[in-house]
Amino acid sequence: MLFLRREEGQGLVEYALVLVLVAVVIIAILTLLGPQIGNVFSKITSGLG
Repeated sequence: MLFLRREEGQGLVEYALVLVLVAVVIIAILTLLGPQIGNVFSKITSGLG
């Protein structure tokens, strides 16, 4: 029983690390592409108006 608890805890830590890595990658992409995405939406809204 003790070994199962350790493995479950280890699995949760691995999932948490993967989620943190995905979050960091998404933040980096949005930081790099944010201004370009903003420009696209500005052109779309100005075209509609």
